[in-house]
Amino acid sequence: MNKNCPCCGQTFEPEPGYYFGAMFISYGFSAAYFLGVWMLSYIFFDEVGALEMMVAIILVVVGLLPLTFRWSRVLWISIFVRFEKDSKNIFQE
Repeated sequence: MNKNCPCCGQTFEPEPGYYFGAMFISYGFSAAYFLGVWMLSYIFFDEVGALEMMVAIILVVVGLLPLTFRWSRVLWISIFVRFEKDSKNIFQE
């Protein structure tokens, strides 16, 4: 992850432990994945055992972990830091 925004220079780590709250957002994403896997397996399969359900949920959660990590941090910092929409110079370096 970049230390600063290439457009505005905003530091992405304002203080140690800043992203502690992002864990709660990540937990919400994981809960949504759990419910999604459960609903899809309920709709498309007649019977699903506990072991198959746990394996499917673990695979989905671990597979989407890089996206979940990034999304939760982006949502957390967007709560506290206002970003300007003008980012024309983001790729001009």
